[in-house]
Amino acid sequence: MNFEIEVNGQPHAVKVERVGSRYRIESEGRVDVVDVARVDRTTISMILDGERQSSHEATLLDRSEPGEVEVHLRAGVVHTRVAGAPGQRRWSARGAVFGGAGGPQRVTAPMPGKIVKVLVKPGDTVAARQGLVVIEAMKMENELRAARAGEVKDVHVAEGDVVEAGRLLTVIE
Repeated sequence: MNFEIEVNGQPHAVKVERVGSRYRIESEGRVDVVDVARVDRTTISMILDGERQSSHEATLLDRSEPGEVEVHLRAGVVHTRVAGAPGQRRWSARGAVFGGAGGPQRVTAPMPGKIVKVLVKPGDTVAARQGLVVIEAMKMENELRAARAGEVKDVHVAEGDVVEAGRLLTVIE
């Protein structure tokens, strides 16, 4: 399957093929064979074979537009936009096909951490990309934002709460 992927605004052509239980990924003349395992709802573990032998853990968060995925790595956050060929199914961080924008937006913790700030309360109207909650993990503060506009239905955390990855933080309708 061929993809056009923007990584922090830079376009890359990527070819992905399944080879047994692994994936062969080709981009810009480089080929990696990757073993991928899902750790939890939003986190994957990747082991690269070959000359770039290494292991990585990434937390993937869908964003407001189809194909937009925020990738949280040990080294920092990478903003990506994934687009397949016209008419091709689109991939999401949850591994599901993107549907419509309907239904409640459930914002979950991408990693374990401490809630340092809650920026909204039930009943608030929020815009797409508006900050909702700030979570501290590994001495870094990460602002979690609304994927699309809506009204805050529930807030399930308070400042000072310690949360695990995948914990429901807010619901927006």
